[in-house]
Amino acid sequence: MSKPRVRALATGILGGAIVLAGALAAAQFRRDIGAAFDRLENRSHIAETPCGPIEYAREGTGAPVLVIHGMGGGFDQGLGLAQSYLSQGFQVIAPSRFGYLRTPLPKDATPALQADAYACLLDALGIQQASILTTSAGATAALQFALRHPNRLNALVLHSPNAPGPVEMALPPAALLKRLFRSDFTFWAMTSYLEPAMQSFVGVPQGFALNAQDRADVSHTLQSVLPVSPRSAGMIFDTYVSNPDINNRYPWASITAPTLVVSAVDDPMALHVNARALAESIPTAQLLAIPHGGHMMLGRAAEVSAAISEFLFAHLGESKEDTVL
Repeated sequence: MSKPRVRALATGILGGAIVLAGALAAAQFRRDIGAAFDRLENRSHIAETPCGPIEYAREGTGAPVLVIHGMGGGFDQGLGLAQSYLSQGFQVIAPSRFGYLRTPLPKDATPALQADAYACLLDALGIQQASILTTSAGATAALQFALRHPNRLNALVLHSPNAPGPVEMALPPAALLKRLFRSDFTFWAMTSYLEPAMQSFVGVPQGFALNAQDRADVSHTLQSVLPVSPRSAGMIFDTYVSNPDINNRYPWASITAPTLVVSAVDDPMALHVNARALAESIPTAQLLAIPHGGHMMLGRAAEVSAAISEFLFAHLGESKEDTVL
């Protein structure tokens, strides 16, 4: 066979392989994204409130806890946070924050307005007082709630919190981030084929030695962001509005709710030095420093869960049962 024919044959085989790989990837994407949307079906409700519609899920019985997701979340990740860190005896109320899933992003959205929306949700559910468990980007509005609605808060737990101070991770160009967050296929492809590179997205420290369970937890967390498109407005709001707002000199000394700040020393996203400074600025706060585990506190779930549940139970007081408005 002549060299031109060999080259033509090789080109044809390569082209066919690329087409086949593309078709297989497209089929896998359709299966995965379909399953991601299915996971959200019939698991949440919409509360029509003076603050606008708010999506939420409600599970369990006992003392009410608002469990508020971080960046890339929604009510589903709030439920996952509760499953990881709350023992029995709590009623979990997991809202989707502004711009996530079925909770719209108001034109004038701010963390303070989000805090007021939590109060509206509690009103709609007939709950006078609750505790809050939140993580990462959810901390900004949770702290606003502590400042704006102190009589409605039993206790506050901030897990890997967005806290005031410098950050080490530079923000990418807004256009690039919007393209990534608004494309289910792009985000799926990156988490499916470039997972090691995406580990920084969930705060795995550089050089951290992942065991099998850690790898499974990281993979699950990355996949839980899918579908990303109905979360994109909230993720962009968090990145460019809500997270930076934490540096606007909140009156930390005015917070009266018992507060637990849980932070890993090696967290590359929400720096431990900032979390420590935040805990020192709140008169009622205590700090639980986790030696290692990164933003997800990999391998430390049992220890953190026990500390959080013990803290919340210790500060329920007479408000352990729901108070109906």
